[in-house]
Amino acid sequence: MVEKTAVRTERAPAPFQGAPYSQAIRFGELVFVSGQIAIDPETNEVVAGGIREQTERALANMRAILEEAGTSLANVVKTTIFLVDFGDFNAMNEVYARHLGDVFPARATIQIGALPSGALVEIDAIAHV
Repeated sequence: MVEKTAVRTERAPAPFQGAPYSQAIRFGELVFVSGQIAIDPETNEVVAGGIREQTERALANMRAILEEAGTSLANVVKTTIFLVDFGDFNAMNEVYARHLGDVFPARATIQIGALPSGALVEIDAIAHV
């Protein structure tokens, strides 16, 4: 029987304000990564800069979690991106494409009203191990 296992690394931020969720769950050959914002795990603060810097940090957090789970950004099959301002879509895409290139994952991008800590972008993912 396949077991559900929590994934945890210090190289990515802990769940926001102790909320009841895991950084990721590994279930069989799939890893479900919780939404990542641009929190630097060393300072617990949103990184300085705009959408490009925040997208870089969110993806760095995701990369660390995926590596802890035994996979990588190259194995991501689905993402959901939440943007506070759809005007940031093109700049976010430039960064995203550099990290999730070759065969891009399936994706949804949604504009929302606000994110924790004033973040501009949040990205979640499903990856294959």
